[in-house]
Amino acid sequence: YAMLLSLIFLIVLVAAIVGFVFRHEIKTSFESNLELALKDYNATADPHSEAVDTIQRTLHCCGVQNYSDWEKTEYFSQKGIPSSCCKNQNDCSEQDLKDPNKAQLKVFVNGCFFLVTSTMESKMSVVAGISFGIACFQLIGIILSCCLSRYITNNQYEMV
Repeated sequence: YAMLLSLIFLIVLVAAIVGFVFRHEIKTSFESNLELALKDYNATADPHSEAVDTIQRTLHCCGVQNYSDWEKTEYFSQKGIPSSCCKNQNDCSEQDLKDPNKAQLKVFVNGCFFLVTSTMESKMSVVAGISFGIACFQLIGIILSCCLSRYITNNQYEMV
């Protein structure tokens, strides 16, 4: 049992260290994937498009760096900026969303990349605290199981 807990503890420890060391690569990968999702956006039931819409609605943001990122996409040439960027859904018309100057007043101007990464970084202290607490319980379990094993071997039970 102690060996199993030790193995789990080591796996969690290695995952935390790898996550911390490669956090910048994770950010870069997220940014490139978000840019790719914008490029391939099609406003249908595509999971990537739904994810972009959800991020934009939830965090009140638009595009990767800002709303003008949509101007580089094929979707913008057809329908303009997606309605998920609108501050007020009732006040956004398709004509407004096709004109970047009018859209600037009607859509969220902040980009999603900064908001997502800052949200993740602000929650990291909570995740680290919970992970530390779980690790402490695992270490206590390892110590107690070693003590129990030692107690059992020192006090051989009589075979019946």
